[in-house]
Amino acid sequence: MKNLETYPHPLFKQQMDELVERYNKPEFAQSDPVQFPRRYSQKQDVEIVAFLIATIAWGRREMILNSSERILSMMGKSPYDYVMTTTFDKIDASKSLHRTFFGRDLIYIIKGLREIYNGYESVEDLFIGDDMWQGIARFRQAMCDANGCLSKHIANPEKSACKRLHLALRWLVRNDGIVDLGVWKKIKTSQLIIPLDVHVGDVARMLKITSRHGNDKQTACEITQVLRTLDSTDPVKYDFALFGAGIELAKEKKE
Repeated sequence: MKNLETYPHPLFKQQMDELVERYNKPEFAQSDPVQFPRRYSQKQDVEIVAFLIATIAWGRREMILNSSERILSMMGKSPYDYVMTTTFDKIDASKSLHRTFFGRDLIYIIKGLREIYNGYESVEDLFIGDDMWQGIARFRQAMCDANGCLSKHIANPEKSACKRLHLALRWLVRNDGIVDLGVWKKIKTSQLIIPLDVHVGDVARMLKITSRHGNDKQTACEITQVLRTLDSTDPVKYDFALFGAGIELAKEKKE
């Protein structure tokens, strides 16, 4: 998009809405990790795959997709059944499943999820409330309680932007009928926080959505607050716009 305006120009919302329309399409899912939870219909299968695949969503996209395929092939037709019944001696704890995510990290997540399901019908129950950061804290603590320790793969919501966890929440809560699944019904889309990574942070700074330099929790909140001025009910739909803006701006630099 030529001459993409920066916030708070009057045309900014219009251009961001156009980018959402352009990139929030079924084709997006074909090359995105969201394709994996979309393969399932049972709520528990969807949320297990969403959290697991979001956990390994860092690095080159091709590598993420390949690693996801390998991990899910281990889990069979029902990830929920696998979580609830697998014996851990079947998992090679020392094997790398994705970069620094090893078999022992998969065991950690399975133990945590199994304990959650022993007390709740759905992981969603841990997130009910007004604050997604508190929900993440409850989820992180539940995983810790089940394993007796914390994991570096589950971010601390007191400090981190928790990009991967907020990505899983976007998949599970937003029900756009296009890309995101919306299997969780007890949480409003207005509560979601932007999944902030280096790419999103760089684009947000170029568009003057934030003046902060670090990609931390405060930056994620600041960007989300601006996005709420564009759509108070569904601010995180602009995750697609920021993705699209990055592509558009990169094209303009090459021309």
